[in-house]
Amino acid sequence: MDWSTAIKSFLQYARLERSLAANSILAYKRDLHKLSTWLASNSMTAVPDTITTDTLRSYIYELAKTVQPRSQARAMSSLKAFFQYLILERHRKDNPMELIEAPQLGRKLPDTLSTQEIDLLINAVDRSTPEGERNRAIIETLYGCGLRVSELLSLRLSDLFFDEGFIKVTGKGNKERFVPIGDFTIKVIQLYRNEIRVHNQPQPKHTDTLFLNRRGAGLTRAMIFHIIKQLAIKAGVKKTISPHTMRHSFATHLLENGADLRSIQLMLGHESITTTEIYMHVNRVHLAKVMEKHHPRA
Repeated sequence: MDWSTAIKSFLQYARLERSLAANSILAYKRDLHKLSTWLASNSMTAVPDTITTDTLRSYIYELAKTVQPRSQARAMSSLKAFFQYLILERHRKDNPMELIEAPQLGRKLPDTLSTQEIDLLINAVDRSTPEGERNRAIIETLYGCGLRVSELLSLRLSDLFFDEGFIKVTGKGNKERFVPIGDFTIKVIQLYRNEIRVHNQPQPKHTDTLFLNRRGAGLTRAMIFHIIKQLAIKAGVKKTISPHTMRHSFATHLLENGADLRSIQLMLGHESITTTEIYMHVNRVHLAKVMEKHHPRA
């Protein structure tokens, strides 16, 4: 079995049977092609069903010279999943990645904005233009519902259940969840939908897409990043922020105001509570105040 055939088969399996998100599949594809390219450039004839741990260890050693530990760990995870698939398909009996240790990663604390900085960001929006009203609704939705940027882009008009106080969100692996939405965020979205979007003729594939560009098509990830970067500059917010900063801020502010981790987990769509627990480490001053207020020995 050659690399091209094996990689193509694995990616098809990941998309159809595991229902992985497009970004995850692209990451798998990129990581696997890096390995096959490295083998070819070093005149190595190893193929997927016979490549050894020693060869892979040499590749990982070279990879570590050019990428950060987090990228190295992701590449190793991709390779591990690929060889596990080959075992499943009976092309191999072992996973040659099993004995290769991943780099030690420190837990990265997410960047967050204060409520004052969130307000500065939103107030920097130029609401005199149709795009401005749309951008305000985008920021309010990201922060008000804690969405990933991919979830925001896939949000549809038919996903809005304002009478019930929820929106339906399609997360990683096409898993759906209902997220509560506040009255103020509802008002901002309704203003955009009723006053701005109604005058924007959607393209046939985007009649149900909530947020549209000027041509009536859906927005891109790059566009959302650009909108937020420009607003941060205009608002004088010095932190390096991205759409995900809104999601981190949403979770952190909920925690600071007394929400329990389980509820935050459900709203964020985290499969494991350990992923949500990272927010316990974000604001140590807040945690110290909680201890002082609630512990009998404080």
